[in-house]
Amino acid sequence: MTVLFPVTTPKRYIFAVLAAVICLHYVLTIAYDDYGRISSFSNISERTGERHGNDALSILDYNNLQSHPNITGPRANATFVLLARNSDLAGVINSMQSAEDRFNRYYNYPWVLLNEEPFTDEFKERVSVLTRAPIYFGLIPKEHWFQPEWIDEDRARAGRQKMMAQRIIYGGSVPYRNMCRFNSGFFFQHELLQPYRPDVRFFCDLDYDPFLYMQEHDKVYSFTISLFEWEPTIPTLWQTVKDFIAEFPHNFEIADMNFWRSEAYIAFFEYLETKGGFYYERWGDAPVHSIAAALFARRDQIHFFRDIGYKHEPFQHCPSGNNGVKGVVRATRKIPLITHKIHV
Repeated sequence: MTVLFPVTTPKRYIFAVLAAVICLHYVLTIAYDDYGRISSFSNISERTGERHGNDALSILDYNNLQSHPNITGPRANATFVLLARNSDLAGVINSMQSAEDRFNRYYNYPWVLLNEEPFTDEFKERVSVLTRAPIYFGLIPKEHWFQPEWIDEDRARAGRQKMMAQRIIYGGSVPYRNMCRFNSGFFFQHELLQPYRPDVRFFCDLDYDPFLYMQEHDKVYSFTISLFEWEPTIPTLWQTVKDFIAEFPHNFEIADMNFWRSEAYIAFFEYLETKGGFYYERWGDAPVHSIAAALFARRDQIHFFRDIGYKHEPFQHCPSGNNGVKGVVRATRKIPLITHKIHV
């Protein structure tokens, strides 16, 4: 809200407003240590000229990089993976800020950001101030992202138009299908991810390391939300899976944590790929991953992180019982509880 003072406003009212602002400043300084540090003249002078343009970060969102010591101890071989476009900058800032505030400010796991186009310098500069952890920016190979040439575009277009008529979310979107296909069969092949055993995704305030938990307990797949898939988007997926099982009836169990790069999973994805369902229908990466976990992993290798809160519009999982109480206490300690939409 913008307040305009008329030129006839008595000076005493202007002084009253200034006094109120100064009092508010001192209250915030006393109540919030971080506010006092960030709003100090020395800190402002250090930052002058480093931030420019229409900055989506407020001064209180600067992440307090120096005020949180690292937690000592072992680390898992893990990383955060985030798909983003340059136009997604505001959402990326929110998502990364959430992960850093809730967890990674203590552990400093690296970030890998992938894009179908080169990231701009502005994008890199804006996200680089959010964390002390390494950030790697990668370009997705065209053959891993765009619709393959062998796809019958007339058939694919008819499928999209049918879903649009049914008002199915992303029913007419080719980029969404590109994303689902990439997440199903290619993200783990990117050169920046070769050192890691992906993929864990969580955005909540945590007092332990879920990456290390999975590594130490031989977990290959974890989740926070389990949903019924929208059936009109996958009408032939399950029949295709049954056809795959019939064609490859031998034992598919995978014991290695390197789940997505296994021979069995690659064979499974390549079989799905030949059917064209990522474009003729709208097969999502979530059902593909879930079915693969059910086919190839032992039951004890799959884990439900019941204590991790997560929301991806319009669905969410909220920790209950003691886990829920702990989460609320931690989340309201100094920063507001914010809901983030994560594009994965």
